[in-house]
Amino acid sequence: MAIIFAVVVLAALVYVLSTTPTYNYVSIYEVAEQAAVGEESSDRALESANTVIAKAQSLYMAPSTRELLEQAGIESLPFSVEIATPKDTQLVKITSQASEDEAPLVEEMHSLLLTRIESNQQELVDRQRASLKDRLESLQASLATAEQSTSSGGSDLLTSYTDQIEVTKDRLDFLKNGRVAQTAVQSLDEVGTSRVLIMALALILGVMLSVMGVFLLQFASLVCMRLKENHEKNN
Repeated sequence: MAIIFAVVVLAALVYVLSTTPTYNYVSIYEVAEQAAVGEESSDRALESANTVIAKAQSLYMAPSTRELLEQAGIESLPFSVEIATPKDTQLVKITSQASEDEAPLVEEMHSLLLTRIESNQQELVDRQRASLKDRLESLQASLATAEQSTSSGGSDLLTSYTDQIEVTKDRLDFLKNGRVAQTAVQSLDEVGTSRVLIMALALILGVMLSVMGVFLLQFASLVCMRLKENHEKNN
């Protein structure tokens, strides 16, 4: 029993000591925002997180990977990169599982992706801001013309243009750049089964196997003795 127990526990200890602890590394990007479109809408994302993720996976992942492989002089990444959005949010979450030795590579990979995402988002914000400014200038020019009008519908035009100007100004004020909230932050706990749990399971398994092993050895010994006796009788 002692030998079987010791073998199981030592095997588990060797496994635990030989494995490298891995952690989750998480980057968060907050998408650019604008005023909610429509009275009943609460979605303020200039571009939805799912759209940003689709672009990252199809357009940014491959170039970023190639750039990092060339910089690091390696053939393949020793970790995976997953991009998702937490439920009911407009956040883009980039996750990788890696050891602490691989943390600099993870941070560089996440930074390359975030840079491309942020650059594309900034282009969208700049275009939207320019469009709103052009609209505001056009409305203000139309308002100035309406103020000089003496037609019967002039007052209605003044009210309409004034309201549209206020709405456009609000949309400009609400327009918000996207931003990187965090880059490759390491999780506090290791990923996967903890070493303590593995050793606890090994102790339990060691006790069970040692008891079962003794019974099996005893059974095998009795079978061998019976076969030997039968052989002696036959001779």
